[in-house]
Amino acid sequence: MRPLYFLSLLLFTVTAAAAGQAKSPMAFFPGTELEWKDGPPSLPKGAKMAILEGDPTQPGMFTMRLRFPDGFQIFPHWHTQTEHATVVAGTLHWGMGERFDRASTRTLTAGSFGYWTAGTKHFAWAEGETILQLHGQGPWTITYVNAADDPRSPHP
Repeated sequence: MRPLYFLSLLLFTVTAAAAGQAKSPMAFFPGTELEWKDGPPSLPKGAKMAILEGDPTQPGMFTMRLRFPDGFQIFPHWHTQTEHATVVAGTLHWGMGERFDRASTRTLTAGSFGYWTAGTKHFAWAEGETILQLHGQGPWTITYVNAADDPRSPHP
């Protein structure tokens, strides 16, 4: 009886593990092999992005990297989900509020991590080429405080 119990337990464990792998396979992304594409239309031109996990436009977990050129600016905006960010390379200057003010930012260097809840109005600018990794629950959205700052808006 005891060998049958252990065999059943082993089969259950293997089946559960296989089901988990089918839902969420293991993946590795060496930094030199990332596929960088133009950033999302919600960010100013010049941003590049690499999707590592999930689909940030859909509900569910996602992980993506954004690469910004030196001097890149993201004007005051907010998100509908909590945002989690890690500076992978470079320097990101991050500020809070409805007005872009370089003097009021915090300097976040490579290795820095931060998160802010949905609705937190914030802005940022990059010093040197900067890579930022974002992860969280999708959909990842950006709503600009000033609609004129939204690169998706037509400008006359």
